[in-house]
Amino acid sequence: MKKIGQEVRSGRILISDGAWGTFLQKKGLKPGECPELWNIEKRLETLDIAKSYIEAGSDMIETNSFGANAFKLAYYGLSGRVRELNVAAASISREAAGDRYVLGSMGPSGKILMMGDVTEQELYDAFKEQAMALEEGGANALILETMSDLDEARIAFFACRENTSCEVICTMTFEKTGDKSYHTMMGVTPAKMTEELSKAGIDIVGANCGNGIADMIGVVEEIRSVNSSIPVLIHANAGAPVFQDGETKFRESPEHMASFVKRLIDAGANIVGGCCGTTPEHIRKIAEAVKKAAI
Repeated sequence: MKKIGQEVRSGRILISDGAWGTFLQKKGLKPGECPELWNIEKRLETLDIAKSYIEAGSDMIETNSFGANAFKLAYYGLSGRVRELNVAAASISREAAGDRYVLGSMGPSGKILMMGDVTEQELYDAFKEQAMALEEGGANALILETMSDLDEARIAFFACRENTSCEVICTMTFEKTGDKSYHTMMGVTPAKMTEELSKAGIDIVGANCGNGIADMIGVVEEIRSVNSSIPVLIHANAGAPVFQDGETKFRESPEHMASFVKRLIDAGANIVGGCCGTTPEHIRKIAEAVKKAAI
């Protein structure tokens, strides 16, 4: 099986998957419940999410493991089950993916390095433990997503690179400020992320969450302003969330998101999928738009 980066460099535009968290909530995940525990206790429901994205046209599927590091699992009294939950997460997505790619999802630790909440070694060890378990379960690549701190992202990258044979992807979450520039909550710009992680040896960079698909165009353009060749992955939200009728809703329709796909590709994106609020129908429409853009 070719590496994802090889596929991209051969000229292919790849389709990623959509939301997991909001999908789990629709299936009955309760507030305060550990999403990753569903990999053990509700395997079939979790498998159904993965299959639905593959059927919609995804070339790759993530794992239900975003918060499955020792720090986050400690909130639920599950820090001793890191390997079990991550292996299960990857095996579920591997079963659904068949011969397509599985991206092992790894979110932030929830700790602030600069505040002394955690040491660099503790961060490294936590990401190492999760990365190795995801590879064991069948992940082809590891995606460090929703990152905001460049130091944490760098530590997580080395934990993945030095302890697995997986490709490593990093996507940070950028907010658009009043001067129309993009920064993470820790002040990292798309250009800074790309420059620093490229030096470290990252395989793929990009952005997830924080923005609808239209604003992701500017993020991609900034990445391309400093690196014309590195593969870029974009997971956009289905617009900004609004609280309505007692629940959080995302208003960008599948057709609306699909209408920006060509512009996103023209800006330099190589892999397109969705984040919060996106559904299999969003991915189906995005896949259709990618095919049209390739004609």
